[in-house]
Amino acid sequence: MSFIAMNRFRVRDGFEAGFEEMWRTRESRLKEVPGFQEFRLLKGPEGEGYRLYSSHVIWNSREDFEAWTRSEQFRDAHKGAGNSSTRDALMGPPLFEGFETVLHQS
Repeated sequence: MSFIAMNRFRVRDGFEAGFEEMWRTRESRLKEVPGFQEFRLLKGPEGEGYRLYSSHVIWNSREDFEAWTRSEQFRDAHKGAGNSSTRDALMGPPLFEGFETVLHQS
């Protein structure tokens, strides 16, 4: 069954448009890696001084996801992740959550 890798981001008020544009224009290279199925950037509810976002990636397996995290493509896609504009936009580091599918209906 598939594996879903998610990162939650608390984006400070006023930084939402820039955060979304960063994701829109980045070179993810996900399609080059075996096991990649789908990517989504999700915009969630507002909190106190922030908007919640989540990156949501579906992989064929946990092993495929783990191989991605060790790949050149992963390093290239994340090379600007700690820059000052990203730090200014976020209220703390992203929170990773990984889930293995136990039931799937479509």
